Amino acid sequence: MGRFQPALLGALFIGVLSSLPIVNAANMCCCLWVVAGGVLATYLLQQNTPTPVATGEAAIQGLIAGALGGLIYCLVQFAIVSFFAGPDVLAQIRAELTKNTEIPPEMRDRILGFMNGRNLVLLGLFVTLPIYSVFSMAGSFLGLAFFRKKLPPTPQA
Repeated sequence: MGRFQPALLGALFIGVLSSLPIVNAANMCCCLWVVAGGVLATYLLQQNTPTPVATGEAAIQGLIAGALGGLIYCLVQFAIVSFFAGPDVLAQIRAELTKNTEIPPEMRDRILGFMNGRNLVLLGLFVTLPIYSVFSMAGSFLGLAFFRKKLPPTPQA
């Protein structure tokens, strides 16, 4: 198994389960799929090494799994929104913004200028990547607590 293959598999786990329409509701419970992806990455890493995994290596695997999982999630969400929602949802949001008199016209123009696919994906990436990375790293530490191999006792002379 390659050095980063556990992180890639954890990222795939995070990205796919976080993107599924009903299954992603479990992420509301402390980012369940993200933490589980970090645990999975550490588990796979530990299964392929005969010695205990170092904490730093597990942290790196968790960070990579979270960042790539967040990227997969954002790309899949963009595809889903583009395919299913499309311009109808954006038109409804624009209509509601123009009807609201409490929003200053300058702010309304900025929000409407921001309402395109590329900007929304970038906003999603800026929010999702750090959160997924941190929670996946926490999951990798949890995985260490569960799955780290114990060193055999040293013989005393």
